[in-house]
Amino acid sequence: MRFMVMVKATADSEAGVMPGEDMLAAMGRFNEELVQAGVMQAGEGLHPSARGARVRFSGTDRSVQTGPFSPAGELVAGFWIWQCASLDEAIAWARRCPNPMPGESELEIRPVFEAEDFGDALTPELRAQEDALREEVARQQHRSERGT
Repeated sequence: MRFMVMVKATADSEAGVMPGEDMLAAMGRFNEELVQAGVMQAGEGLHPSARGARVRFSGTDRSVQTGPFSPAGELVAGFWIWQCASLDEAIAWARRCPNPMPGESELEIRPVFEAEDFGDALTPELRAQEDALREEVARQQHRSERGT
């Protein structure tokens, strides 16, 4: 099962306070453990919401709101994608994580939908389209990594 593990934002992260060397080193060691265990598939930090935007949908209408957004604790400051056997395994990894923010912080763990979760609504044609898109994304990432 794949899980998205979200690092919840804090007032400091929303103010653009960057982690220090000790925090970066501790998180680097944790990420290394995740990679060596075959758990981590992706992980990134996010800029404060002041540098972002939201697009709201209402039928065919679209409206855009630029950041900052609030409250900070409801926002996401970073994320991982983990491959774990169960939610319990993801929780066990999260408990080993260095505190990602100065002071109090929170991780939220949510399962990622897999193709089989959609049942009959995901027809063979739609499944083939999804598989083709994932393959194209992987090709693009590979080309980007090679610098071509």
